[in-house]
Amino acid sequence: MSDHDLLRTMTTAARTVGRLVAATPVRTPAATSWAEFRERFEPLDQDATALFKDQLAGLRPDAVWAGELGAHTPGTGEVWVADPVDGAVQFLQDMPYWSVSLTLVRDRRPVATVLHAPLRGETVTALAGHGAFRDGVPLRPSLKTDLTLALLGTSQPPLVASQPSAVREAGRSLSAVLPHVGAVRNLGPTSWQVADTAAGRLDAFWEYGTDDTNLVGGALVAAEAGLRVTDLGGRPWSIGATSFLAAPAQLHGRLLDLLEAPAG
Repeated sequence: MSDHDLLRTMTTAARTVGRLVAATPVRTPAATSWAEFRERFEPLDQDATALFKDQLAGLRPDAVWAGELGAHTPGTGEVWVADPVDGAVQFLQDMPYWSVSLTLVRDRRPVATVLHAPLRGETVTALAGHGAFRDGVPLRPSLKTDLTLALLGTSQPPLVASQPSAVREAGRSLSAVLPHVGAVRNLGPTSWQVADTAAGRLDAFWEYGTDDTNLVGGALVAAEAGLRVTDLGGRPWSIGATSFLAAPAQLHGRLLDLLEAPAG
């Protein structure tokens, strides 16, 4: 099966999983303990992940699933990175800011990505070397050159308290950039925010911390749409990086200077 055929199958799988999640009733009021959070979320996550595996069975028989590897991504071979409820916190709060994400990683590089937002009825796809699209239309990043008009997105890795340096840098970088841009928002799933940056809905997106599962698919979408995708040292972003910036070329350098500079 070619990568183009694979992407079509991945898209069908993501939409099928999205229908399952969207049809799942949200219990209210929201969970008030971690035990209750897990009790509500884990059955859905397990069922949706099983559906993903069933939909993709046999397509890449040697590929492993990232959830079975822990934090380690092997240097060679193929890995499925799937999140059937990307934005689980928002989903369980009965908010619409969640999506489905699926990426095939080959030799630690993303090669095919599908991001699907069932409640928006939108699907973003990207294939390495072949562009990025939303519902078949090529994505086009922002053309803005004036940072004071720019809308930026940012987020933090899950359980960010385990990465104290990322917590410090998130606060410092926000303080550094806020006086120079129009607004900064956190608009839900990290991967979808990066895709919205690729589409020009956001003008740039940054994050501190290692967050491979949430960034790897969006990184491919952003790069294929023509954004500069680096860490906050200006090096090309790759799995294992401790920071991330996706921005159009005309904004990237100025944002890199601001985000690296001390606040104050």
